[in-house]
Amino acid sequence: MADTIPLNWEDRLISPEKVLNHIKPGMTIFIGTGPAAPRTLIKTLLNVDTRNIRDLELVQLAVLGDTTLSVDKLNAPNHRLKTFFSGYIAWDTISSGQVDLIPAYYSEIPQIIKSGKLDIDVALVQITPPDDSGYCSLGVAVDVAKEAMDHASLVVGEINTKMPFTYGDTFVSIDDFDLVVRSDRDPVLYAPPPVTDQMRQVAANVASVIKDGDCLSFSFGPLFEALVPHLSVKKNLGVHSLYFTDALAELVNSGAVTNSRKSPFRGKSLVSYALGTKELLCWLDRNPLVEFQGIDWVCNSRFIANNPQFVALYEARKVDILGSVAFPLKGAVITGPGEVIDFFKGAEASADGATIIGLPSRDENGKPNILLSLQNYANQLRLRESVHMIATEYGVANLKWRTLRERAQALIDIAHPDDRQFLITQARERKIIYPNQIFLSESAHLYPAHIEETKTFKGGAEIRFRAMKPSDEEGMRRFFYRCSNEMIFYRFFYSIKTMDHDKMQTYVNVDYHREFSIVGLVVEEGNQKIIAEARMVKDERTAFAEVAFLIDERFQGIGIGTYLLSRLVEQAREQGLKGLTAEVLADNQPMIKVFEKAGLPLEASLGGGMYHLKLSFTD
Repeated sequence: MADTIPLNWEDRLISPEKVLNHIKPGMTIFIGTGPAAPRTLIKTLLNVDTRNIRDLELVQLAVLGDTTLSVDKLNAPNHRLKTFFSGYIAWDTISSGQVDLIPAYYSEIPQIIKSGKLDIDVALVQITPPDDSGYCSLGVAVDVAKEAMDHASLVVGEINTKMPFTYGDTFVSIDDFDLVVRSDRDPVLYAPPPVTDQMRQVAANVASVIKDGDCLSFSFGPLFEALVPHLSVKKNLGVHSLYFTDALAELVNSGAVTNSRKSPFRGKSLVSYALGTKELLCWLDRNPLVEFQGIDWVCNSRFIANNPQFVALYEARKVDILGSVAFPLKGAVITGPGEVIDFFKGAEASADGATIIGLPSRDENGKPNILLSLQNYANQLRLRESVHMIATEYGVANLKWRTLRERAQALIDIAHPDDRQFLITQARERKIIYPNQIFLSESAHLYPAHIEETKTFKGGAEIRFRAMKPSDEEGMRRFFYRCSNEMIFYRFFYSIKTMDHDKMQTYVNVDYHREFSIVGLVVEEGNQKIIAEARMVKDERTAFAEVAFLIDERFQGIGIGTYLLSRLVEQAREQGLKGLTAEVLADNQPMIKVFEKAGLPLEASLGGGMYHLKLSFTD
């Protein structure tokens, strides 16, 4: 970073107080957002009370930490704040007449300024010192600064010698500024937020559905900090994000982010803002790996959609059981529906794109974050159709193209175990789920989330395994009807023609005290499908467990049965059992071979056309 301003420009510097002499009552003044905020000019503007500082309209894009105009300093005779996202400040003050809110998508803001609907008189912009050619950089925030400068009759630059010189659409000539002042304040820094163990598990679950080659939108918050160790092992990730953070710099340094598969700006992380520490600012200085562009590029859903496998990733405050989302209202960074919708639209149009919401099941006060309704919460995104996945520390609910009943059940499954009974009761009363829906409260606490794993089998089939959940009812029902009569007979030893709700909900509500069930899932045409299930039921008298398998015929012969048996053996050992038993029809030779390959003492006896198999643990 530059230490001094070239001497030939130092002569142009004036005091911030003299800038105010050029302000007239009734002017509209654009002020940079977040790390772009010209803090020296803001401080001067809000701390004077002269006759010309009256009825000023101050325009700032969003609420980003302490760089927002202080509401305490705003007073109706002198200043009004106009913003495109209200956040907690505007919600408290709109009714008082101090704040005007313009509902708009972020991608539309540049056009609003260009069209003249928002008539900018003065632009206050933070910049770096000019280089030898006389060009400054907008540093760590681009947003709509250039549009504001183009339409303002007075452009004031606040030169900050500690601002990194960044690349992209950041270059502005020193001659573009009518007045320049030197900053007497450091750039705004954003310390990494603290991360709880609860959020670390949320991040682990979010990362489990992020694939190699995904292009991510990132933000600033505990979830994104917690994602770093989990995403560092991924390959060829890309970044197309409103924000760049210390966490993203760490991912780039780990080699996980290469941007080799994204478009546009292949090979570079595309952002509009950088939020972080002094170390991040140093890292960004003249770093060609990060491309800063205006929000007309970064938030344009058509450009976002050009990235294959684009994942719009956000942290939420609350969600309801149908998939509506309320975003945080307080903190270092405020996310608003206007921003989120741009990225969600891009993700939906992206090839193999996805939207993911992460949040803990309970807030810091121990209150539920998954509710029946968000009616009383502000800052909501009501586009349920656009929310594909929601993750808590208890798992991931896949909501895409599922019915309201399926969505509700999936979200109840990832609520805090102590909150599920109440949600079930409420959902029954509202007729969102079946009135006779089973709920095993003890199993909610016993659910073995730790067994989740993704494995690749012969032919490249990638299958995700986890314990069965009540929300698997429809998935298992569809799996049942895809199975041939022969497969059903092998599994149940009699012909079953139908599997209605009463039968299937009994099957998927597993009593994990005495039973264990693991399912295998694949993603086909954007949908998760169950293609395998293995189950064991303990016999308390003998300390053995009986096991059974059901594997989609398309996926037989690639090693899934062997893998599932190994997981059942693992679970049986953990529970202190002596071994496993199975009843296998004599002509089901593939399954018999699975047991023979288990590497454990095997006893087999034939009777009535059926093998009685017994695997014993010797240690």
